[in-house]
Amino acid sequence: TGFLHLGGLRTALYNYIFAKKHQGTFILRVEDTDQSRVVPGAAEGIEEMLDWAGIPPDESPGHGGPAGPYVQSQRLELYGRASAALLATGAAYRCFCSPQRLQLLRREALRSQQTPRYDNRCRHLTAAEVAQKLSQGHDCVIRFRLEKGVEPFQDLVYGWSKHEVAQVEGDPVILKGDGFPTYHLANVVDDHYMGITHVLRGTEWLTSTSKHLLLYKAFGWQPPQFGHLPLLLNKDGGKLSKRQGDIFLERFARDGFLPEALLDIVTNCGSGFTEKQMGRTLEELISQFEVGRITTHSALLDLEALPEFNRIHLTRHIENQGLRQKLVRELQGLVELVYGDQQVDPDVLEKEYVERVLLLRKGHISLLKNLVSSDYSYLWVRPSVSRQQLQTISAEVDEIGKLVLGLMTRPAAALTVEELNKDLRSLQKQTRETKYSSMMQLLRLALSGRQHGPSVAEMMVTLGAEEVCGRMHRALSS
Repeated sequence: TGFLHLGGLRTALYNYIFAKKHQGTFILRVEDTDQSRVVPGAAEGIEEMLDWAGIPPDESPGHGGPAGPYVQSQRLELYGRASAALLATGAAYRCFCSPQRLQLLRREALRSQQTPRYDNRCRHLTAAEVAQKLSQGHDCVIRFRLEKGVEPFQDLVYGWSKHEVAQVEGDPVILKGDGFPTYHLANVVDDHYMGITHVLRGTEWLTSTSKHLLLYKAFGWQPPQFGHLPLLLNKDGGKLSKRQGDIFLERFARDGFLPEALLDIVTNCGSGFTEKQMGRTLEELISQFEVGRITTHSALLDLEALPEFNRIHLTRHIENQGLRQKLVRELQGLVELVYGDQQVDPDVLEKEYVERVLLLRKGHISLLKNLVSSDYSYLWVRPSVSRQQLQTISAEVDEIGKLVLGLMTRPAAALTVEELNKDLRSLQKQTRETKYSSMMQLLRLALSGRQHGPSVAEMMVTLGAEEVCGRMHRALSS
């Protein structure tokens, strides 16, 4: 019914980690039984995003598997047989109540400030009455007969729990008039036939679990173990907003965030791990995870911290030879996309140059696209600056140019920001009347064509000696 957001990612991630920790199988099943709410492309999008996030399912609609099909609308025959079995034992019954009657019940309950619930009217119909209504062509659904006295179950997170559902709910619909099951029946049937041993799901399903266990009991099946994950909330304790589309994975992928950063932040704000630290890899998350460590407190997510998480993981990618080559290609593409109409010199797209930029800016940037922001335009577009423009800042253009060229071409040139800052201070003392600030202004303009940006020493280190000399020569001779 929708695309994958951070809450869904966290649930999938905990299931993935649990499965891998115990050499199990992580299964993605698509629940599309409420056909009125199905969003075209959403199921494919969810699977694509799980693959992008680096937590691909072992079995799914896209990957296939021995327990398929993995889309519930393709398993209707199975649910029909299961409903018939419950009808045969009396654990379920046919309900002929019209939508209008159900709506009246709901209105009446709300008017008297009670929780709306079905009054179980049709559970008392005799076999003859049911046969008569069917022969007359009345529409019907199948409801499950809730019994009092549910047994407690041990939740992997919340411990011993039970909810007397029969006291607060009417008998639930398990098979609708269109032959589609509801969540309750479909999940119980699928978990049984797919051999599911453990289910980690959102805490909103905790109160329904007693109902599901009654269904397992009615079928005579062994239920899986359930663990309910506490809510993922904003840092102020409010619900994550889906309205702006700002918690959907597609948005983070489009904005250039690394999947590792998202996995890191959604586990860092929660529980279930031996220690809390930024920068954990998926392998570290798996090794540190213990389901018994998950607390019942809501996880508060501070998305303002995401750039810092991304900076840490981007630094790790840059340091890794294989991952760095991928970043080089991505950055080359970004440069062409952003600066392509400004006649980028082919030299600045050379792999060696782009790679050096990445290595030098490592730890300074949160996102790869930071490197194509206006502050870094000097890296990709050679400035057109005339000698005349430089002379308006200082008459000692030629002297300053010669001093800088000498500095860049000397054999022992130490191209570090710290050393260059010292060297530039020394050079200024060799001028007759140019102040240090004016000399920096002149050099920044000659090297970048801009009045603002990183320090001159930073620019020089990133551009490299050869490029600095080339730009100084061009500016002096234009």
